[in-house]
Amino acid sequence: METQLDPMTDDLPLMANTSYMLVKHYILDLDVDFKSKVIEGIIVLFFETGSRYRKTSSTGKGSCQSQFGETCKMRASELCHTPVTNVSACSSKTEYNDIAVCGKGEEDTSDKNGNHSNEEQASGISSSKDCCDIENHGNKDFLLVLDCCDLSVLKVEEVDVAAVSGIEKFTRSAELTDVSKELENLRNQIVHELVTLPADRWKEQLYYFTRCSQAPGCGELLFTTGTWSLEIRKSGIQTPTDFPHAIRIWYKTKPEGRSVTWTTDQSGRPCVYTMGSPINNRALFPCQEPPIALSTWQASVRTAAGFVVLMSGENSAEPVQLREGILSWYYYVTMPMPASTFTIAVGCWQEVKQQSFTAAIQTNIEFSLPSSQVDFRWHEEICGHVEYPCRFQNPAARLQAVIPYRVFAPWCLMEHCEECLLQLIPQCLSAAYTTLGTHPFSRLDVLIVPSNFSSLGMASPHIIFLSQSVLPGGSHLCGTRLCHEIAHAWFGLAIGACDWTEEWISEGFATFLEDIFWARAQQQLSHDEVRGQRELKALLRWRRLRDEVQNSEEELQVLRPKKESTGELSESGASVVKHGLKAEKIFMQVHYLKGYFLLRSLARTIGEASYLASLRKFVHRFHGQLVLSQ
Repeated sequence: METQLDPMTDDLPLMANTSYMLVKHYILDLDVDFKSKVIEGIIVLFFETGSRYRKTSSTGKGSCQSQFGETCKMRASELCHTPVTNVSACSSKTEYNDIAVCGKGEEDTSDKNGNHSNEEQASGISSSKDCCDIENHGNKDFLLVLDCCDLSVLKVEEVDVAAVSGIEKFTRSAELTDVSKELENLRNQIVHELVTLPADRWKEQLYYFTRCSQAPGCGELLFTTGTWSLEIRKSGIQTPTDFPHAIRIWYKTKPEGRSVTWTTDQSGRPCVYTMGSPINNRALFPCQEPPIALSTWQASVRTAAGFVVLMSGENSAEPVQLREGILSWYYYVTMPMPASTFTIAVGCWQEVKQQSFTAAIQTNIEFSLPSSQVDFRWHEEICGHVEYPCRFQNPAARLQAVIPYRVFAPWCLMEHCEECLLQLIPQCLSAAYTTLGTHPFSRLDVLIVPSNFSSLGMASPHIIFLSQSVLPGGSHLCGTRLCHEIAHAWFGLAIGACDWTEEWISEGFATFLEDIFWARAQQQLSHDEVRGQRELKALLRWRRLRDEVQNSEEELQVLRPKKESTGELSESGASVVKHGLKAEKIFMQVHYLKGYFLLRSLARTIGEASYLASLRKFVHRFHGQLVLSQ
């Protein structure tokens, strides 16, 4: 039986055994019901066999090649003894979302949130051998473990992807030798061929993922749910290689589920959104939380007419009417991302429109780059990450100083957004581009979230949540917060920490870069005025850091709490988020501020111009990859 953890005192377990099976793609098909406060539907998961199972050294130690191309150290310790950190989207709190965590395997790894300790601590999970230890299975069935919490799982079944018309093109390389397993091998081979299609066939890939998700089932799978996990098995299947690589899960959320919050917006209308929970998205859909499980996804969300569905997808979805009073919204992503970066907001949001196209055109011209800064963007280099449709390889994207953007807000705040926020976005986007180069993501939605949002902002791929608190503070408060969240597109999302405990790599860089971006966005300020702003902010940050260091636990203040063990993972892929449920972590800024002062010191030592030039090169080389502090 799974040990019950005390949510007030214990760490947060990441249960998924990603070393044995690694999710590569999700398809969600969901209905949002505001009357019952429930999201209900189906999720289909497509897997690859995990690299730890495919290759295991005799010593039990090895190095892992991150899916983003970084090599990280890894230790084959017992289950759940390595503290890692939590992931939810990049936030102005310490609970935030990054793209990176040390991955395992030849082509697999990841990104998000940080909690800290100087020592390892066992999780107290007594079922570790049943969940994760392949060598100790003996004649036991293999157990697939997913992260899951506060969900009602209704049914789990294997998907017969071989029944899809036209799927034969993915079976040509299949080597089928065992007649008794021929059909099972064929299905898994189809999934393997589908998830490994080259990047230039991404449209075809999404098409066949959709077709496969609609294929009939070919047998129910046994499952049990625990406090933190969903465990699935197929009778008689003892290895991950033979386990179904496409499964369908029927489930529904619970009104008290902690991944989303059901509330009303500032105009009194109902809404629901992911608010950066410490438990991430495991109460929204069954998933693999560890960032090693980088995956793409597609989602169709149905809700009543009058509601707008915003998500962290690449496309700007347009609703389709299914029947009277019901609309469907479809989003997708082609860049592999951790499940914790998945973001959704459903409400009666109103789009705040640009006053005129002329203003938008003038903005793009006004903030275009000097030719000397354009040159490096045309330098052709092969990206170091796993293959996906990358904007850094797209000539048009490399010259796009301002990506397409939209602003959404409750009706009562539209005027405030039009007066302040709308005109700041292109200035901040262009300043970011001037500083770091190509925007990693193709578009941006900005949403003013309900008043119960507990931080000033939160960044996810393609979407930023902003608190209403930044609107009355004039352009400075709104602009600096916007710059901070925009910076996370590069540091925290496109470039992630190889180890979750090094959250300063995300928040320290975002805090440092918000000053650079904002200074460049305010082109009317003199050099002395910009310098004065920065010195004042540095003083205020120093006082905040001093007070926090004097009044918080020392183990929560360490930038690299695992020291020489940073980047090492347990053998199974399961782990523990040290202090993941500790309430005071949410309010701490120490990793923002220590990181900021470290980077500020480096910039002052070698000169800001030289330092920013090195950051541009760093971004160009390491986007889509994982890094350690070294």
